[in-house]
Amino acid sequence: MPQVRGRLTVVHRRDCQLCDEMLAELAALARRLPLPPLEVVDVDSDPQLQRRHGLEVPVLLLDGSVVCRHRLDAAVGRGAPRPRRQRRPRVLRGAHTANGANARRNAQTFL
Repeated sequence: MPQVRGRLTVVHRRDCQLCDEMLAELAALARRLPLPPLEVVDVDSDPQLQRRHGLEVPVLLLDGSVVCRHRLDAAVGRGAPRPRRQRRPRVLRGAHTANGANARRNAQTFL
């Protein structure tokens, strides 16, 4: 199989059934598709991980970006895991103009 770039990390907790299920699903996926190397990290071993993901385990990360939480997403099964895209903040058009009325009217359409 060809080498795949990146690193997958599963943030898990001991005696966590969902964590075990995600690891089993990843193992099955790895038999069908080439996956990046997998690292398993215990959320309780690091205070920063515990703060970030403590109640949300298991978490699948690709190069540090969240791919999914709790269950392996169906989209992941159709191809190699990809991090979720972050939504871009909405920009009020015309808010940067000198015409304050135009900015207020545009702002009201979003409210």
